[in-house]
Amino acid sequence: MNTLEFEIENSKHPLKTQKIERILSQEKGINHVSVSKLGLVQLEWDGNETNQSEIIESVKKIGLTIHKPKNSEQKLNKETRQPESNSLMFFGENTELYFAILSGIFWILGVIFSFINMTPDYLSTGLYIIGGVFGGVFTLITASKDLLKGKFEIDFLMLFAAIGAAILGKWAEAALLLFLFSLGHALEHYAMKRARKSITALSDLTPPMALLKRDGELIEIHIEQLKLGDIIVVKPNSKIAADGVVIKGTSAVNQASITGESIPVDKQPNQNWQNENDINKLLPEHRVFAGTINGSGALEIKVLKEAKDSTLSKLITLVKEAETQKSPTQLLTDKFERYYVPSVLVLVIFLIFGFLVLNETFQQSFYRAMSVLIAASPCALAISTPSAVLAGIARAARHGVLIKGGRPLEDLGGLKAIAFDKTGTLTTGKPTLTHAIPCGNTTKSQLLQIAVAVEALSDHPLAEAIVEGGKKQLGNTPIPKAENLKSLTARGIQANFENSLIHIGNRRLFEGLTGNKVPDEIDMKMSELESGGHTAMIVYQNNTYLGIVSAMDIARPETISTLATLKKMGIKRMIMLTGDNQKVADAIAKHIGITDPMGSLLPENKVTAIEQLKQEEGNVAMVGDGVNDAPAMAKSTVGIAMGAAGSDVALETADIALMADKLSNLPFAIGLSRKAKQIIKQNLVISLGMVAILVPMTIMGTIAIGPAVVGHEGSTLLVVLNALRLLKYDIQDT
Repeated sequence: MNTLEFEIENSKHPLKTQKIERILSQEKGINHVSVSKLGLVQLEWDGNETNQSEIIESVKKIGLTIHKPKNSEQKLNKETRQPESNSLMFFGENTELYFAILSGIFWILGVIFSFINMTPDYLSTGLYIIGGVFGGVFTLITASKDLLKGKFEIDFLMLFAAIGAAILGKWAEAALLLFLFSLGHALEHYAMKRARKSITALSDLTPPMALLKRDGELIEIHIEQLKLGDIIVVKPNSKIAADGVVIKGTSAVNQASITGESIPVDKQPNQNWQNENDINKLLPEHRVFAGTINGSGALEIKVLKEAKDSTLSKLITLVKEAETQKSPTQLLTDKFERYYVPSVLVLVIFLIFGFLVLNETFQQSFYRAMSVLIAASPCALAISTPSAVLAGIARAARHGVLIKGGRPLEDLGGLKAIAFDKTGTLTTGKPTLTHAIPCGNTTKSQLLQIAVAVEALSDHPLAEAIVEGGKKQLGNTPIPKAENLKSLTARGIQANFENSLIHIGNRRLFEGLTGNKVPDEIDMKMSELESGGHTAMIVYQNNTYLGIVSAMDIARPETISTLATLKKMGIKRMIMLTGDNQKVADAIAKHIGITDPMGSLLPENKVTAIEQLKQEEGNVAMVGDGVNDAPAMAKSTVGIAMGAAGSDVALETADIALMADKLSNLPFAIGLSRKAKQIIKQNLVISLGMVAILVPMTIMGTIAIGPAVVGHEGSTLLVVLNALRLLKYDIQDT
């Protein structure tokens, strides 16, 4: 199966994207088509039945202009998208809105003069005609283009209804129809433009040029010319041009465009920058991203990703693609519309010939048919779900949460169970010194000096934790150097320190060393620490027990509060998956608020655990780092990757990516999902409810074209404005 992705002109109406999907899916060899309102088309096709050239020709035959083809099997001649040449756009992009307003003004004047007895009828009729011209000019242009391509879109049907009303002498209603239809479209386009700008604005974040440092001189080049390993200079208060590692200078960088973090992150040079080539392995203080804003200090950066591969570029692509992935509700409404639209057209044809069986004239039957056509048009239904999905994805992106489509946007809010990987997700991902407990006459300072001196010789993660934590507690206290480190497999280490022999390790080491059990006082204290999830080690000098040091992978600062928030939001089960033994898992879970700790798991056991949870709960989310948790995330209902900024694997494997390495963004994502589902349901009620009210009333002749147009356009605009509320969503709104 092959894939092809390209951009086309943005659709003028939500129904047009469905028609494009339907036409292309009927072409030989094409198995799946998805079209977004942003103009992105994704195709899956069978190479045994067709080829890319034939697909491109099929696309061009239906009048679409291809722009920026991707995933190509061969290089294509890219067609540059040209702006629509329209001589009527002399008021700028809001000309349609201005014309609609003028149409309304002339219609209102016509109504006013029609109530003045001394005014001749032709004056009000003339005003209605002028109003109709202003209201119908854009509708006529669109309908004409569609007719030349052999298409009958909603614009043509509305224009046909208006002309029909005018032929019947209903000039006021014809003008009202064109006025409200043009006003509704203009406002709809204006409102949807706001949602699109939240996404397309991402493209403007990266500066077009970069300052390249070469042979001691600064050269300004286009970012597309930057190569891996280049050194660029970023001036104070300017945008960073590429993903990379800081090699010189310190500054606070605003990373909100990538991670959603509101507080700037302090950056400083990486001392080993010459050997750093993987941005994923860098600490946050050393890595920077294209499109973020430098603070008051100048920075020199080694480029680690080309412009096309930067985190921002991938984010833009994934956000655009996300809008093509339809939600369950949208798939349901699309299926409903496939049967609904033909049914409406059949009903309208029958109503046109109603005069043959009813005691009424052709003019009356035709007028009723046009009223029903307007009332039953599924404009509001077609845009109710995609508008909410687009707004939801845009809002999430601004907060540093990438939601890859309508399905995860809807599914996340309905979950009652979430599984978390422990290491790096609920915890910091690296051990931290937690206790230093001296014995006998030894002081805490002495214990730490010896432990730090010996462990400084080791490269074990626990040793690093003891050294880092010990130095912080010792402050400026001098630490003599140890020497002659020897590793004692599965037991501990030994080294020489100031003419003495130091051993640091577990009970087994000292039972073998002394021939006796560890003293009860030390054994009990170690057991107490171990039951709490700590790794405890004894420090021994010559023949004397100096004390105990312990370390553990501690919980992230925001873990406890985040899990408490999730509990308040109604998440009943919060499961922790870890390779730690069950005793340690239980201790950590009790401390942070996990309901179901599952310990002693190998990576393949996590997949089995997710499958079991799905059987028990129906749906479950999996939160992990997107690398070793990828299989488990793939099995879950919604896979959520932590710290996805800069991580290609996390971006590709997850349904939802928390760009900042912050668990606290999870409640926001769940709350946004629930709000989006709520708005989608409201929009469906509005759109279907309006149809259910208007259609029977127009069939029975209770209301005429005017009220039908008001209801039709009003519901369309209402669902769009309702969806745009998601752009202002905040966690407090949940």
